[in-house]
Amino acid sequence: MTLNRNSGMFLKKEMGVLIALVVLIIFFSLTSDVFLSSRNWLNILRQISLLGIMSVGMTKVIVSGEFDLSVGSTFGMSAMLTATFMASGLPVWLSITLGIATGFGVGVANGVLVTYVKIPSFIVTLGMLNIARGIALVVTNGLVVVLDEYTVADSKNLELFFHYGGGGKVGTFPIMIFYFIIVAVAGYFVLHKTMIGFRMKAVGGNANAARVVGINVDAVKITAFAILGVLSALAGIVNLAFITNAQGTTGQGMELNVIAATVIGGTSITGGEGSIIGTVIGVLIMGVLNNGLVLIGVSTFVQTICIGCVIVGAVAIDIWIKRSRL
Repeated sequence: MTLNRNSGMFLKKEMGVLIALVVLIIFFSLTSDVFLSSRNWLNILRQISLLGIMSVGMTKVIVSGEFDLSVGSTFGMSAMLTATFMASGLPVWLSITLGIATGFGVGVANGVLVTYVKIPSFIVTLGMLNIARGIALVVTNGLVVVLDEYTVADSKNLELFFHYGGGGKVGTFPIMIFYFIIVAVAGYFVLHKTMIGFRMKAVGGNANAARVVGINVDAVKITAFAILGVLSALAGIVNLAFITNAQGTTGQGMELNVIAATVIGGTSITGGEGSIIGTVIGVLIMGVLNNGLVLIGVSTFVQTICIGCVIVGAVAIDIWIKRSRL
């Protein structure tokens, strides 16, 4: 009975954010002539793809009862190191593998420090935010690494990387949209259809109770952080393939948008509850809101205020729903 009641609550949350998305679409379609154009929507989907990839991972971390503020820096550091490896003469695919491994290492480090050293995730990941950002800047002394046939020895595979990594298209659809879809589908399967997803929810809901029934709480949290680290690195490398260069400040501030999209999508900030479908809708809300505000001429400063209000509203709704259950 409890499972059915919780499932119904998830559906209510998802329906609520879906209605909010529809309202935004209707509003911006009435206030902008180009909002509903296919070109604009392809642009929105491309822009949210990287945010969406990272938000799928963030959902797992928050559902497990933790936070990760280092995702933007992991995004930038992994891209910078991948570009540096390529420019130093390493094969393109080896460089990509090392970049992904970097994100995995950051995620595992965060998880170990949170679980075994018992440092709050807010503090650990805040520190990692600065460490990863510092490494990205130190590696090239703050300079931009440009990838082209003159700087990369493996130029043949470089062209493949640019096309299939993020710069190419499948028909009229940017290829990075498909990466987001693949990650979202896989993330849904892991969180909602596997034992590890069940354990993440159990650990986030009540870690002590999870331990009593034999769940390895530390392993579950480390896994969640590791998945987010890998997805942050993947997003950074896809972005590298799209813009063909990397710099130390890439991804700065992205962590706030990732957390915002996840919370707006209905993932409870206290852990234990969340869905990938809700997160995808939250990512779409962020994309539609940013795009629509630009089209109607709202300044970037006001956009920041609007997004902040949406975040506060989403958290307030989450708290109200939790209290209404009591």
